Amino acid sequence: MVLLSLFIALAGLLGSAVAGTYSQVTNFGENSSGARMYMYMPTTLAPNPPIIVAIHWCSGTAQAYYTSTPYAQYADTYGFIVIYPESPYSGTCWDVSSRATLTHDGGANSNSIANMVRYVLRTYSADASRVFVTGTSSGAMMTNVLAATYPDIFAAGIAYSGVPAGCFYTGTVNGWNSTCSQGNVVNTAQQWANVVFDMYPGYTGPRPRMQIYHGSVDNVLYPNNFNETVKQWSGVFGYSAPQQVLNGVPGAQYVKYIYGPQLEAIYGVGVGHSVNVMGAEDLRWFGIVGGSTTSTTRSATPTVSSSRVSTSTTSAALTTSRPMTTTTTSSRPATTTSASSGPAFVGANVAAIIGPDRGLARAPGLAPSLVIGTLNV
Repeated sequence: MVLLSLFIALAGLLGSAVAGTYSQVTNFGENSSGARMYMYMPTTLAPNPPIIVAIHWCSGTAQAYYTSTPYAQYADTYGFIVIYPESPYSGTCWDVSSRATLTHDGGANSNSIANMVRYVLRTYSADASRVFVTGTSSGAMMTNVLAATYPDIFAAGIAYSGVPAGCFYTGTVNGWNSTCSQGNVVNTAQQWANVVFDMYPGYTGPRPRMQIYHGSVDNVLYPNNFNETVKQWSGVFGYSAPQQVLNGVPGAQYVKYIYGPQLEAIYGVGVGHSVNVMGAEDLRWFGIVGGSTTSTTRSATPTVSSSRVSTSTTSAALTTSRPMTTTTTSSRPATTTSASSGPAFVGANVAAIIGPDRGLARAPGLAPSLVIGTLNV
């Protein structure tokens, strides 16, 4: 992925304005994947402080995300701790593609980041009910993965320009899945939800509230990934359609789809891969500042049972322009992998089924059906 130009322009400006301490932590616990942990500690720490995990993009670094996003500045004001993980791989993309990282306590990058959080919780008496995660691009992919694999840790997440959890599966560490990046993995809401449930088999507790951002002219992670990510989390929470559509929120180019207290989707019309980080809006979604209408604690229960539902009688429509509906037309049977065997990774081998060239001529700026306000999942 390309280095995000907006963040490059801001680098140094935000970092120079903070007053606390940014430093590396090397002894945070089990770290078989070799991910690096950096942390921002504000000068004045709130009692039982919240934690925000802020995850960099592909080709980025912890330092770049620290200096180019506003979380450290806000930490000085509100007293929370920011964890900035750093990928250990060449090119610095995150492992969102191996079976280990897509499994609860399976090892790999997701487990390393979870252990960073556990370290901060026990070392600084942080509030376990207010642990949040956000990221951009590859970091947004990891945000969705962490929300799926560690729902017992994270209370809310915000993904800027990502893909559904499990969509990037290749079976290898740091793999690249072009079929997913180009928006060609299409499944029903329930199939996507099953991918989430299979990442932590048997888990029945609350799930993180999710905000999903994407741009309509993203030519790195194509816009249909917005559709599919929203379908995934709407399937998890049992939402069938947005309850409210707000134009011009949080900015003139954006449309916000409010499904309910657990899910919001924000689509940037004419916005590319570099979606602006909405720092103040993020804090409201997390409940760190006022204005959020949602619960900020881990005691909230999900709107539906967080268990896997069989999809053996449905089919996955592997098309590039399918509107977001529950009706499918493909004859390809859905994956029916049992929960005990790990994630189903619906559509992981889609290239072998649809062929490498099918749909790739689709304009990357093709707007999902969401933008006309008629989304049904």
